[in-house]
Amino acid sequence: MERRAAAVLGHPVGHSLSPSLHAAAYRVMGVEWDYTRWDVETEQWGRFWSERAAEGHWRGFSVTMPLKSLAAAQADERTALVEVLGVANTLVFRDDGSVVADNTDVTGIMAAVTAAREIPVQPRGAILGGGGTATAAVAALHALGAPSIDVFVRSLDRAGKVTDAAARLGVNVTVRAWDEAAASLSDYDAVVCTLPPHGADELAAEFATLDATANGVLLDAAYDPWPSAIARSWQAAGGAIAPGIDMLIFQAVDQVRWFALGRADRPVPREAEVTAAMCRAVNRPERVIPQRVRDARLNR
Repeated sequence: MERRAAAVLGHPVGHSLSPSLHAAAYRVMGVEWDYTRWDVETEQWGRFWSERAAEGHWRGFSVTMPLKSLAAAQADERTALVEVLGVANTLVFRDDGSVVADNTDVTGIMAAVTAAREIPVQPRGAILGGGGTATAAVAALHALGAPSIDVFVRSLDRAGKVTDAAARLGVNVTVRAWDEAAASLSDYDAVVCTLPPHGADELAAEFATLDATANGVLLDAAYDPWPSAIARSWQAAGGAIAPGIDMLIFQAVDQVRWFALGRADRPVPREAEVTAAMCRAVNRPERVIPQRVRDARLNR
């Protein structure tokens, strides 16, 4: 079997489930991988990158916080999504040594939301938080047909990256005050919480007191603990919930495509089996990327 090397980069990264997901995928594909974790802080990036690039045996890297902006800037080539969003979660070495960056979080969000429950063709969308994952959420909800998106943030002056990305995408985004979120959440068909673990706990408690009815899907990008407080409150109101682990699985499918094929617009051999194995590796129900997301991905 051919041996390749890849890793997940970030800080902290010891909790990452990416090695389990990728190992399961490559076992099905019959490819032997060395897939590891590297804890890299932002100030270590320059030295880390120069050393790894000089080694010459890396196929690519999965990139998590706080390195996504640095990854986007590092690449020789950026996909249209990365150009728009300014953040990347995937770096791939070409055969000539050049590096291409992509953001597979967008597909991950789209697939996790639509796998949880069918949403309208033009869903009412909302995002909680204004960081790097929120920019990917803007692109994902836009690709799912949302005509406009509300972004709830604690500090209005921290939403610049989201509004800049939305402007480049041509998406109508309204930044709203955090204290408006609880009373508004049940109006949406798709809500993406991009806050760190426990970041929406107080919001969840407030929402639970409102006796609201939720008919849409809430994706909490944080997957530990699960269910989170906001997910429990949303489910208690009748809504469907999607854990961040589903987003992680689906975005990793595109990373597997990149690492194995050098592109993400074609499936790897036995992709349905690959995806099912990844789900089993992290104790999630077996599933494949929904057709609606496949179609949207081809058209972007």
